[in-house]
Amino acid sequence: MLFTKPTLVDPRVALPGRGTPVLAQPFFHRVFGHRIDRVPAGAEVAILGLGCFWGAEKLFWNTPGVLNTAVGYAGGYTPNPSYEEACSGRTGHAEVVKVVYDPQRLSYEDVLGVFFENHDPTQGFRQGNDRGTQYRSAIYTLDDDQATRARAVRDAYAPAFASAGFGEITTEIAPAGAFYYAEGYHQQYLEANPFGYCPVHATGVTCNPPTD
Repeated sequence: MLFTKPTLVDPRVALPGRGTPVLAQPFFHRVFGHRIDRVPAGAEVAILGLGCFWGAEKLFWNTPGVLNTAVGYAGGYTPNPSYEEACSGRTGHAEVVKVVYDPQRLSYEDVLGVFFENHDPTQGFRQGNDRGTQYRSAIYTLDDDQATRARAVRDAYAPAFASAGFGEITTEIAPAGAFYYAEGYHQQYLEANPFGYCPVHATGVTCNPPTD
């Protein structure tokens, strides 16, 4: 059977979604112990897609300076999608991690360094054996400053990936639209299921990203 290359859904035929969230708040973080929608005063937020969000979230909750994490869907068209809908490829969304961090301990460039060094940002609509538009590499920026800094970090990593034999970085860098929290059983999935699937696709490529 021939494999059909994934393509982004046309927004005109995206699934309609629903008016209510698939996750009822409040939902408490299984590792940090506070609500997953908590953003302390002075904290900053990054929204990142690097493949299956289970392993990606664990990567960030174990990063010093990160204060909160949650998994969800972003970058698409369907309001309040379910996991099954996102995985159908008919919502346009990527699986993402919302990372809340202390900028006094961790810069945005540091966060993006973790991002670029723990997946393959050159694979298009896939990560390893996970294929589909929901697995694309993505940085959804919250303002113009984040967009500028994200492009600078991407451009700093590009020669390192090329030197290691990888192709062009395909990471989508776009303004963040709505972030939709995923269902409760996906939140901190690998804390609740420590022997679960944990596909972090680090390539071994490293770089010293520019600092603000």
